[in-house]
Amino acid sequence: MTMAEAIIAGNLEAVRQLQIENPSCIDEREGGITLPNLAASTGNLDIFKYIVEYSRASFNETDEDNRTALFYAVPTDNVELVKYIVERLGMSGLTGDKNLVTPYDIAIESGAVNVTAYFKEKYGDINDMYRNPIRTGMHPDPSIVCVGDDFYMVNSSFIYFPCIPISHSKDLIHWEVIGHAITNPEWAYINELEGGRGYWAPDISYYEGRFYITATYRLNDTGTVYRRQMVVSSDKPEGPYCKPSFINEDGIDPSIFTDDDGRRYMLLNRGARIFEISTDGKSQLSPATLLYYGSQKRAPEGSHLIKKDGWYYLFQAEGGTGEGHRITVARSRSLFGVYEPCPFNPIMRQNNPKAGIQRCGHGKPVLTPNGEWYIPYLCGRQVDGKYSLLGRETALDKITWTSDGWPMVNNLEGPSTLAKKPDLPDHPFENTEYCAGTFNDSLPHSWSWVRVPERASYRLENGSLLLRAGRMPLSTMYSRNILVRPQESFRFTITASMRLDSEVLMIDDGEAGITCYYDENTYLTFNVVNNSGHLLLNVCEHIDNITTKAACIKLTDESHSSIIFRVDTDYLKRSFSYSLSDDNVSPDSVSPEGFTQLCSLDNVYYLCDEGLKKGKRFTGAMHGMYACLPSCKTQHADTESSAMLPPDDIPIYARFESYKCTM
Repeated sequence: MTMAEAIIAGNLEAVRQLQIENPSCIDEREGGITLPNLAASTGNLDIFKYIVEYSRASFNETDEDNRTALFYAVPTDNVELVKYIVERLGMSGLTGDKNLVTPYDIAIESGAVNVTAYFKEKYGDINDMYRNPIRTGMHPDPSIVCVGDDFYMVNSSFIYFPCIPISHSKDLIHWEVIGHAITNPEWAYINELEGGRGYWAPDISYYEGRFYITATYRLNDTGTVYRRQMVVSSDKPEGPYCKPSFINEDGIDPSIFTDDDGRRYMLLNRGARIFEISTDGKSQLSPATLLYYGSQKRAPEGSHLIKKDGWYYLFQAEGGTGEGHRITVARSRSLFGVYEPCPFNPIMRQNNPKAGIQRCGHGKPVLTPNGEWYIPYLCGRQVDGKYSLLGRETALDKITWTSDGWPMVNNLEGPSTLAKKPDLPDHPFENTEYCAGTFNDSLPHSWSWVRVPERASYRLENGSLLLRAGRMPLSTMYSRNILVRPQESFRFTITASMRLDSEVLMIDDGEAGITCYYDENTYLTFNVVNNSGHLLLNVCEHIDNITTKAACIKLTDESHSSIIFRVDTDYLKRSFSYSLSDDNVSPDSVSPEGFTQLCSLDNVYYLCDEGLKKGKRFTGAMHGMYACLPSCKTQHADTESSAMLPPDDIPIYARFESYKCTM
């Protein structure tokens, strides 16, 4: 009898004898499962305890899905076994696997009622918990300010317009975009910038009745100035904000700190440098001086100051924005130091390379009205441990303070998967516009343009969106009128209905459709093109300087007025299908069987930071609509620097009747 056979048979004596005869037999596997996990999956407490207490088995290892023995024990509904693993082995029912599924989730899904009851008693009702990330998709570099009982968050927007989204929440968990820091096209200054540049790492603060937002304005590497610090302010959190002012101090990740005496300061990297600014935030009043270079001393940035109990606490992001990212803290009794590093640094870092949430850092603490401290921070989830397809997202964890005044995030356990909600009134809202399909009176704030669009870029008409055709191809930073939103899940379906009699499709080589977009260097398109009077349906990939046509067919049926694009996404795989429809046919009324598959792409790895080593790749996968005129192809020069826009002629539109994303 093998050890696996003894475990499955529930034969404790055989397990003991085999263990005595050959202690290394516990290292064997059965069907790819470790024997300790196999024992947990049988629900036999006696055998599992014997393996824990008398064998050489290690319990700091996880399987390929980052699952511990607790995951295997939960479906057995043996509450004594689960309690033993939780209380004696110290494994948590709230820790997620690589897909952020927790043992608590499994207990509910598997119908393990006894274990569910135990978890509810130990951790609380799962309905009173929140999940990280709290903001999925591209929401990097979060900064939150609390004013009254309202929270306002800003995130980086790079070259997307309007610039720097501002979101509102009542409970720190549910967020809704309410405005932007820069909405005037003439104040954006992003039309000549490469993808990944633009507005980085914003900070929001409140002072004497006004909201202040500062961010780094990152230019191309073609001149002598690469970075400037932008400041805007408004008496309303949603705006409008004043015309941007720029401070010519080199560095990134600015934040504004106001001391008790009313003097105001800006911090920025490298390390944490500080200089005094004017009350209105528009001017630099003193030279920058270094407060502290950081604890790890690699890429110290994202500096934020808070004052608590007579201490100045300096929070920093370190280690770079990849796998080594972290949050550290130092403190001083005086603003200008000397700063003492926290003995628990880093107070936030992901140390488990198999975990679902990675690259955690860049956080700014926020105090709730009831006296709790939380810290939002950026994080990333990877496909196959390599591809951060969703970009850098926003997570949230609680800060507790030691008796001698040091902050600890999530008890130094790294990012949480499931955690108790803040002690605030629950304030969920129904995000109906994301999946509504049709276009109503205005574009929701969650839509963005790739750079500033041309004038008359769109019209809303009878529930349809008329999108103006751009005048340069998507492969250049001079492209316009690309309307996108962040990809928020690894699995989702897009359906978009477009009129085949759209103006742009009446022009030879005119094209329109949907795009899965990262930047001008990497994207894919699913479009209809007018080819000498015949409509062609295409799927194309653009990677670096090469565009490849993955599929192309002629739409020979001229009796239909619209085409419904469908893109099914499953991690790195995209499947493209279509349906030709008549007037007043809703995409929702077309069953999956009513679509004809055109092709599939098995590996769209290029739609992420790691997909290409070129330029500044700090954003995330987007998806949306575009249209393009033929003139942009004939007039596009060989180099971007010499490309010229065609004359601003009469707008030509593509008509999209709906756009829907379901997850």
